[in-house]
Amino acid sequence: MTGDSFRPGTALGLAHRTVAVDPAPTPGGVGPEDPERQGPDRRLARTRGPRPGTGGLAPLGFAAAAYLGLALVVWWNVWSSHPSTVTTCGCGDTSLFTWFLEWPAYALAHGLDPLYATTLFHPGGVNLLANTGVVAIGFVLAPVTWMFGPVASLNVALTLAPALSSLAAFVLLRRWVMWAPAAFAGGLLYGFSPFVLTGLTDSHLMIGMAAVPPLVVLALDELLIRQRRRPGRVGVVLGLLLAVQFFVGTEVLVITVAFAAFGCALVAATGAVRHRSHLDAIRPRVRHAALGLAAAAAVAGALLSYPTWFALAGPAHLSGLIWPGAHLSYGGMPFADYVRSSRPDPALAAFAHRVGGYQGPTYFGPAVGWGVVVVAVGGLAAFPRDRRLWLFGTVGVVAVVLARGSELHGWTPWRLFAGLPLVENVIPSRLLVVVDLAAAVMVAVTVDHARTSLRRRGVPWAGTLIGTTLATLAVVPLALARAPGLPFTTQTVVLPHWFAQVAPRLPGHQVLLVFPVPWASIQSAMTWQAVDGMHYAMVGGGGPGGVPSRAGQERAGQAVLARASFSFEGQKLHRGDIGAVRRALHGWGVTMVVIPQQPGLPSYDQVQSTPFAVAVVTAATGRAPRLQADAWVWSDVDHAGTAPSIAPSDVVRCARTAGTPGTAVVRSVAECVLAASRVPR
Repeated sequence: MTGDSFRPGTALGLAHRTVAVDPAPTPGGVGPEDPERQGPDRRLARTRGPRPGTGGLAPLGFAAAAYLGLALVVWWNVWSSHPSTVTTCGCGDTSLFTWFLEWPAYALAHGLDPLYATTLFHPGGVNLLANTGVVAIGFVLAPVTWMFGPVASLNVALTLAPALSSLAAFVLLRRWVMWAPAAFAGGLLYGFSPFVLTGLTDSHLMIGMAAVPPLVVLALDELLIRQRRRPGRVGVVLGLLLAVQFFVGTEVLVITVAFAAFGCALVAATGAVRHRSHLDAIRPRVRHAALGLAAAAAVAGALLSYPTWFALAGPAHLSGLIWPGAHLSYGGMPFADYVRSSRPDPALAAFAHRVGGYQGPTYFGPAVGWGVVVVAVGGLAAFPRDRRLWLFGTVGVVAVVLARGSELHGWTPWRLFAGLPLVENVIPSRLLVVVDLAAAVMVAVTVDHARTSLRRRGVPWAGTLIGTTLATLAVVPLALARAPGLPFTTQTVVLPHWFAQVAPRLPGHQVLLVFPVPWASIQSAMTWQAVDGMHYAMVGGGGPGGVPSRAGQERAGQAVLARASFSFEGQKLHRGDIGAVRRALHGWGVTMVVIPQQPGLPSYDQVQSTPFAVAVVTAATGRAPRLQADAWVWSDVDHAGTAPSIAPSDVVRCARTAGTPGTAVVRSVAECVLAASRVPR
C-alpha cells in the first residue's frame, strides 16, 4: 500500500487501505471492482511504505520521550526543587488527593482494607470507591509513597498523567495515520488539553489521568472494524481497560462507556444501511464483534461486581446526588468557551488562594481553540469520503451539545440524561474528554490526508509543508493561550510543628478534631495527616463526604465548627450551638482538639479567627487549652460529663475583645469563656 494513503474501508471506513486484493466484496463494500482499488494508486500501494502503525518502536519511543519532556516542563517547579515536599500546595483538593494516595500504601503496609478507612471521617469512615479515590494510581505508586511520601507520589502522578494520556492517543492514532507527526500532534492536543491541564492544577487525577479512553477506542476498532486478532483476547483486554478506568475514575468510565456505545451504534447502523443488500456477508463480522464484546463484558463483570457493590452499597457509600443541592447546570460548558479566552474573576481567584485552591494564575483559556475547529471542519470539507471524520465529528458534536448542561430556564438535551442513575453525578463539562479525543482524531487524520494528497501528486515537500502547517495551526493557538501560566505554580507543603513533633508520639488510639476543619473550604488537615503517616484518626474530611446533609446526628455541631473555622457569616453563635458542638464531639469520639497557631503558616492553613475558634471549643469542652508546639491543644476531651452552660453572646463577646491574637490574648479568651460558664448542679 502507499505509505500515505487511506480510504474508507470495512464496516464504516475506519481502517486504512490494505495491499491485498479481496477476492470478493468485503463487508465494507470494497472489492476488486472498487474504483478506489484500481489504477495508479493500486500499483503504488504495492511498492511504497509500511502500513499505519507499523513504523517500528522508534516513533513510539520518540513520542513517549517528547510527551514526558513536555510534562516535566509543565511541572518544572516541582522537579527543579524538592518533589517530596513541593507540589501545587498541601491544601484544597490537592490535600484530598494526597490523602487518597497515602491510604492504599498505608493499608498495604499494615494489612488494612485499601478501599475503606476510618482514619478519616471517624467513626463512619470513608469509602474510596464512592469518592474520587484513584485507587489504581495509589496502588501502582505505593512503592514511591513508602520511600518518599505521598507528596512525591502525587507529583509523579501529576507528571505522568498528561504524558500517558498523550501517548495512549498517539498509539490509537498511529493505527489510522501513516505520518507520525500527525499522530504526535493529535496526542498532544488530547493529553495536554486545557481539560486535562486545568484539572491537574487541582490534582484532579480522576479526570487528568485520561489514558484509558483512547485505548478503549483502539480495542473497539479492532473488534468492530479490523478484526485481525482473536475476538476473545481483544475482549479480555477491553474488559481489563474498563476495570482499570473504574479504579482511576468512575465518572470518566461512565462517560467512556456511554459514548463508546453511541459510537458502536453509529458504526452498526451505518454498516447495516450500506450492506443491506448482502447482510449474510457481514454476519461473520457481527459474530466476531459480539464474541469480543461478550468477553469484555464477562471480564469487566467478574472484576467489577464486588467493587461496584462496594461503591454503591458498601460501608460509608454515598447515595443519590454526590453534591446535593447543586443545580444540574453545575459545570456546564458554554459553546463560546470552546474558542474564546475569558478573563478570570479576581474575586474568585482571591477566594481560591485564601482557602487553598490552585495558587497560580487562574486559567480561563479556550477549551478547544479556533485552530482545532478550523482544521477539523476543513478536514470534513476536503475529505468527505473518510468516514472516520464523520464518525468522530458526530460524536464530538453530540458531546459538545450535552456538555452545555442544563440551564435554569429553557430546555437542553442534557435534561434527558441528568436524572439517570450514575449519570446524575456526571459534571457536564467533563464530557470534554470525549470532545478532546474526537478533535485529536479529526486533526490527526486531516493532517495526514493533506500530506498524503500532495505526496501522491509528486510533491512530497509540499505535502510535508502543508501537514506541518495544519498541525501547527491546531496546536499553537492553544499553546500560546496556556503558556503564560506555565510552568505551574507550586508551594512547599508545610507540616505544622505540632504534627511533625507531637503527633508521631501520640499514645494509643487518638481521635482528633483538627482546625481548620477539613469540611469547611480549607482542607489542609488531610495533607497533615497523610504526610504525618496516619498516626491518628481524624473526624470529618473533604470532598462530598463533608456535605452537611451527610453528617447525621452531628450535623448541627459540624455546622457550628465550620463557622468557627472559616465562614462568610463572621463570628455568630445561636442558642443551642455550644451544646450541638459538645454532642458532635461525643458522637465522633473526639479525644483531642488541635488548633495550630504557628507564625508563617500560609493563609490556607489557618482558621479565620483563632480567638473565636478557641472560644467555641473552650465553651464546648469546659476546659482551657494548653499551648504545645505552636498549637492550642485540648487533651483527654471529656464530652460525656456535665456540660457547662454559657450564653452564645458571652462566647462571642470574649472572642471579640481579644485584639491581636497573640498567645496572651488567646489565653485571656479561654479564661473569659470559663469565667462566664456555669456548671449546672
